[in-house]
This record gives sequence, structure tokens and C-alpha cells, in this order.
Amino acid sequence: MGNRIYLASPTMHQEEQVFIQEAFDTNWVAPLGKNVDEFEKGVAEFVGVKSAAALNAGTAALHLAVKLAGVRRGDKVFCSDLTFSATVNPVSYEGGEQVFIDSERETWNMDPRALERAFERYPDCRCVIAANLYGTPAKLDEIRDICDAHGAVFIEDAAESLSATYKGRQTGTFGQYNALSFNGNKIITTSGGGMLLSHDEAGISKARFWATQAREPYPWYEHKEIGYNYRMSNIVAGIGRGQLIHLLEHRTKKEAIYRTYEKAFQGLPVRMNPHLPYSQPNFWLSCMTIDPGCTVTPEQIRLALEEDNIESRPIWKPMHLQPVFAAHDFVTAGDNVGEDIFARGLCLPSDIKMADSDQERVISVIRGLF
Repeated sequence: MGNRIYLASPTMHQEEQVFIQEAFDTNWVAPLGKNVDEFEKGVAEFVGVKSAAALNAGTAALHLAVKLAGVRRGDKVFCSDLTFSATVNPVSYEGGEQVFIDSERETWNMDPRALERAFERYPDCRCVIAANLYGTPAKLDEIRDICDAHGAVFIEDAAESLSATYKGRQTGTFGQYNALSFNGNKIITTSGGGMLLSHDEAGISKARFWATQAREPYPWYEHKEIGYNYRMSNIVAGIGRGQLIHLLEHRTKKEAIYRTYEKAFQGLPVRMNPHLPYSQPNFWLSCMTIDPGCTVTPEQIRLALEEDNIESRPIWKPMHLQPVFAAHDFVTAGDNVGEDIFARGLCLPSDIKMADSDQERVISVIRGLF
């Protein structure tokens, strides 16, 4: 059996150690510090927003975005259906109720037509959360325009799409509030962590306040609101500073992996995850779908890869199919796109440390099944 090929694992360089050592040398290992400040500044400048708050998880960023959007108990919130649960769980933290919006086939992301239908059904909704699945931008301007027309706050879940662009503009800038993730498998990582981004500087300041236990500016511990222990540590932020230097290098390698699969699968009844011609994904994960009617299944491919010590993963199971959300409404523009992608899709190894021979191994196993 060959060496283990991972779906997506961290890729470290030398600069991370430099910034971490600086934190140790100055004894600044607790939350906050120079690394946090510089990481926030660096990401904000790269993406193109006025302000950013470094947090301990992308989920924390989404939670604070939901709070800033003013979601209250019983409020409906329209959410991407085909996504990871972290996109939608923060709505429950604030007592809101998710209404799941189906995908469109051009990007696998939230369908603007279904979103319009949802507003027809629930005209009082005042918050929408849309994810950029696997690093591919959604139809972000269309979604934002619909939100604006209905007076709803748009939260862009860019957890998977850092460095991707839509019509030349970085993702993570289209929402009133935007969330990034630096989880271990993301395009850059801090081992765990996230960031809240916005042009709303007062909102980011409020989020920082909530994220540090909502402590009032008194010499004693004074609290008028419920807060959270959500801030990123100075050590973790040092990893992020070093990773940020290599972000575009990582993106280039991710795209090369995608293009290699795309070329290798020509002639097979499979398709790579799509994107719009005027968007530039970061190709975080390369995914495939098997054409309808083909007798080969994604699970057969997953098991064959695993037998050769290769990690792959099913497409996200749509949220409206999750038992925890079984009672929630689901709005589609027609044919339950997310369910179809889940049934026919698979995430392929997209680790930028894969050697050419490793990816050839993956391709050989897959081609051998057709």
C-alpha cells in the first residue's frame, strides 16, 4: 500500500516559526498581541475591507455576524442548504429559525431564484447567509441585490473561499458581514481560527467587545451584556501571519490540482465542480460528480480510494436532510439541486503537498472503475 494521500492537510513554511518565536521571546502568548493585530491588518488589506476581528473559529465569526445582523428568537434566516453545518448553526445560537435555500447548478451555491421565492413566502425575513462552496463564489451580486431590495442583512460565509474573486472582487467583501475560516484543512490555516470582516468598523468593534466576554471598561470586571471567549490567541495568529505570505502560492497549487483532474477525466462520465466564467475560485477542494445513469457510484469510488490509502469525502449533505433540521422549511426553484449533487458527488484529494505521482495514483484508481 502506498503512502497516505490526504484530502487537504496543513502546509507549513518557515515564516510561521519566526512569528511564533517572536511571541515567545516577548512572552506575549495570551490572546491579543502584535501577531493578532498584524494578522487582522494583513487579511483586511488583502481582501479589501476596512476592519477585521481575528477569532478562535470561523463559526465564532458567523455567530457574531448573526448577532450584528440583529437576529432574535423566532426570526427566520435564509441559509445555504448545501454547506457545512457551521454555516447555519449560529442562527440557532440566537434562537432564530433557518429556512434552507436550494443551490443552482452553475456554482452549486445558493440559487437567487429560490431566494426570491423564499422572500415571497417569508417577506419579513431580515437576514440571509450564503456560503461559497468549496472555494467557488456564489452569484454574490445577485444575492446581495435581492437582500438589499428586501431590506435584509447579507452575511457572506467565505470560510472556504479566501483569495477567490467574483467579477474581479475578493470574496469576503460582498456581505455587510463576512466570515473566514483558518481551520486545519483550509487554503491557509492557523490550526483553528477564523475572522470576521466588514466595512462596518463600529460593528467590528462591537464584535471584538462581545468576543472578549463583553467586559466593560472599568478597573473591575463589569458586564452589561452576555459575552464570549472568542478571541484568537497571539500564538495562533503568528501561524496565520506566516501562512498569509504563501496564500497566493497555495491558490496556484490548488488550481493546478483541479486542472490536472479536469484533463485526466476527459472522456469519462464525470464532471468537475463548476464555476462561472467571470469568477476565479480558490479551488480549495476539487470535486467531481458522476453523470446521471452511470452505474459507478461515489461510494464505490470512495471505498476504492480508501483501499489504496487515499482519503476522499462525500459532498456536504444538504442541511434540509439533516435530522436536526428536519422540521425546517426548504425552498427550491425546481429540482432539488443540492440533493442531486450530494447523491452524485465526491470531494477528491486536494492537498498541495501531493506529488505528481500521488495525484496520478488517485486518477488511476478512479479511471479503473469506469
